[in-house]
Amino acid sequence: MNRGSVCFVPLGHRGLTMAGGSRRRQTETEGERIMKDELVVVGGGGGFIGGHLVADLRRKGFKNIRSVDIKPFDDWYQRFDDVDTQQLDLKDKASSERACEGAHTVYQLAADMGGMGFIEHNKALCMLSVLTNTHMLMAAQKKGVKRFFYSSSACVYNADKQRNYDVTALKEEDAYPAMAEDGYGWEKLFSERMCRHFREDFGLQTRVARFHNVYGPLGTWEGGREKAPAAICRKVIAAKVSGKHEIEIWGDGNQTRSFMYIDDCLKGTQDILASDILEPINLGSSELVSINQLVDIAESIAGVKLNRKYKLDAPKGVNGRNSDNTLIKKLMGWEPSIRLRDGMEKTYRWINDEYTAKYVAGQKRPAYA
Repeated sequence: MNRGSVCFVPLGHRGLTMAGGSRRRQTETEGERIMKDELVVVGGGGGFIGGHLVADLRRKGFKNIRSVDIKPFDDWYQRFDDVDTQQLDLKDKASSERACEGAHTVYQLAADMGGMGFIEHNKALCMLSVLTNTHMLMAAQKKGVKRFFYSSSACVYNADKQRNYDVTALKEEDAYPAMAEDGYGWEKLFSERMCRHFREDFGLQTRVARFHNVYGPLGTWEGGREKAPAAICRKVIAAKVSGKHEIEIWGDGNQTRSFMYIDDCLKGTQDILASDILEPINLGSSELVSINQLVDIAESIAGVKLNRKYKLDAPKGVNGRNSDNTLIKKLMGWEPSIRLRDGMEKTYRWINDEYTAKYVAGQKRPAYA
């Protein structure tokens, strides 16, 4: 994909699917129509989730969008000619004020992060994202922003509650007493508290969601920052293309997670921002799978069976983590509409096209092969 080009991304089924397959009809209010003329800022708009969010806002008719990211424009995953795109380092106070100038709504997704391999070996860099969140909150309060969304993470949860593979799904209150993921998780938990106190002390309407492993096309799939679904898709593709039918798996493969497809993340994010939910809330799938099962899915999509080599000294995170969606179902009637198998197939097809264009058509050898 040419990341510098205008890209219209089909985001699939956008209705809210309820238990049993029924759907709640979505209607647009007069207030929502007016909101579409207000300036919406997406911090981290050059990244995976941010780029998809900008695309979705455009699709819904938002006419005044500012997308901000530290990355050079050629490294953005999605850019649009009708969006105000700015390359800014939001760790800088003046840059955050520039980003928030004139904004009604801010989605603060910008962070220095990646998959477990990255956050395990870059704890200081992950912690420095606190500057981004601090300065964006300060700028939003100074510039009169009406709504501020912060993307937190399931990495805030107490590690003692995630020691078993067959983990009990994590409720929002399980973040305390605090024992978050070292580095990245502690920064996220601290920034949640900042959002709370900016709301209490300054009246900034902050909303916080704890993302659980978001995946999908148009995201990082190699280079060290990719997350498990993308990494596994790439490894399966590489094994199939090379004819060397084996795959390296970090850990013993029994560690468990849930994975939320990007479309469901976008819907939940926007609904939470518009809600009256003041405390951090889970946003994720409750479909728990092991890493071995995730490999099974990718192999099934690819039509191959690989020999598995387990790298037991590799970063693997907690043994088990899953999202308890009781609260978000109760308050918003929300639950994911896209099964893991379906989302993985979309992700696999996109990564396969990217891999083929880069390494097969050009006969370039992958650095990790």
